[in-house]
Amino acid sequence: MAKKDIIELIEAERRVFRAARQSGDRALAWTALEREHILGQGFFGPHLRSHMTMLGYAVETRDGREVLGQVIRLALAPLGNLTGRLPWGNTGRANVSAFAPMPYPDDLAEVFTISSDEVR
Repeated sequence: MAKKDIIELIEAERRVFRAARQSGDRALAWTALEREHILGQGFFGPHLRSHMTMLGYAVETRDGREVLGQVIRLALAPLGNLTGRLPWGNTGRANVSAFAPMPYPDDLAEVFTISSDEVR
């Protein structure tokens, strides 16, 4: 899948997040942020933006553990993108290791059939 198509999917997840946040559905809001992270982690800007949004939402929901986890991930994300050492499929949340690859959700698996040179 081309980068522009992945970016469109990222933006779709951001819309889901905004709607869920607006309606007070925290579970759906976090799921959308996790999916945005999975989709965007191969691209420096979207990856960093996903962690910044997660940090903001953690502050908003007063989740101290998540705030700390996102501060750490904001420091690690640029290094992962610059070195190409990313835990593919990782949801980006504080409740999972920042270094552990994870299986892609079934509906997103086809997105990651792109070649590695398309992801940056």
